[in-house]
Amino acid sequence: MAGAAGPGVRMRGAVVVVTGASSGIGRATALACAGRGARVVLAARSAAELERVAAQCRERGGEALAVPTDVSDEAAVTALAAAATARFGRIDVWVSAAGAGILGRFDQTPPRDLQRLLEVNVLGSVHAARAAVPVMRRQGGGVLIDVASVLGARLEAAYMGAYSMSKAALATFDEVLRQELILLGDRRIAVCTVLPTGVDTPFFQHAANHTGRSLRSLPPVATPERIARRIVRTARRPRRRVLVGPYARTLAAACALAPGVVRRAAAWHTEHSYLGGGPPPPAPPAALDAPCGPSAAVRGGRHGGPRTAARRTAAAAAVLLAARSALRRRTGGRALRAAGAPHGLAPRIRG
Repeated sequence: MAGAAGPGVRMRGAVVVVTGASSGIGRATALACAGRGARVVLAARSAAELERVAAQCRERGGEALAVPTDVSDEAAVTALAAAATARFGRIDVWVSAAGAGILGRFDQTPPRDLQRLLEVNVLGSVHAARAAVPVMRRQGGGVLIDVASVLGARLEAAYMGAYSMSKAALATFDEVLRQELILLGDRRIAVCTVLPTGVDTPFFQHAANHTGRSLRSLPPVATPERIARRIVRTARRPRRRVLVGPYARTLAAACALAPGVVRRAAAWHTEHSYLGGGPPPPAPPAALDAPCGPSAAVRGGRHGGPRTAARRTAAAAAVLLAARSALRRRTGGRALRAAGAPHGLAPRIRG
């Protein structure tokens, strides 16, 4: 986790714009904000799915406004900001969670798909900043949160070049935006980059797969709700860069200490563990081309919750075993000394 980025926002009563709100991290974030009393403005391309999310937000106690938006369209993003201010008068937090994915070698990826991905993953956040920053400057502050990824910002992986490129560009854009806001004298606008590890969302079901191979699920994965909680915390206490997910900090440290080893391991695992040998099953149109529609959901079926629970259970068991072993050594030694064994000669009791 990087250093502080500026003043935070209390969630109750705050106006929070969330792009990509129909599915995955965006949807989980909208629900988390609403559950804390925020007034949420939901943006995605699927109007029907947005209305369902809006209803869920209201059930959790928050106000909600659904604004169908394609973030790659600058005029649409400008209209989104205008709708938020027209309804609620301000924008306290803007979370850019809209994103698309491509899997494929560089020569397998159609240029049109690459261009579309960059328009969504990079220009979508640029359009958001251009729309939100003037509002935040007028009102005296706010928080911009971009959902990037450890992949691209810290690590690269074979067959994920387009996606990694987009997230690296987004992290760089955020760094430059922070500097430019400081030069403008706007230290009350925080710019935060959230860097998740693998997350259990429908992302890979919606990604354009040009590998010609099926996809497998790789552990470990975090739940979207976990990422959403960290986004809420980041809005309250902004940080420049926020690592979140299983082993995120360990992976970042490993990349810094032994980048070559980590890159070779990532390439091997992508080739042999993540990609299957057979052809991919029939899939709906990729999110690059069409809204997710009925396939939109918070989770993607990769069982992030059970995996997280299993990791925590294993960690707790290890702690208990270590404590038990230490206790047995201490009590065993005391018993022997009480029986007359000279101090320092009591045998070590193994747990």
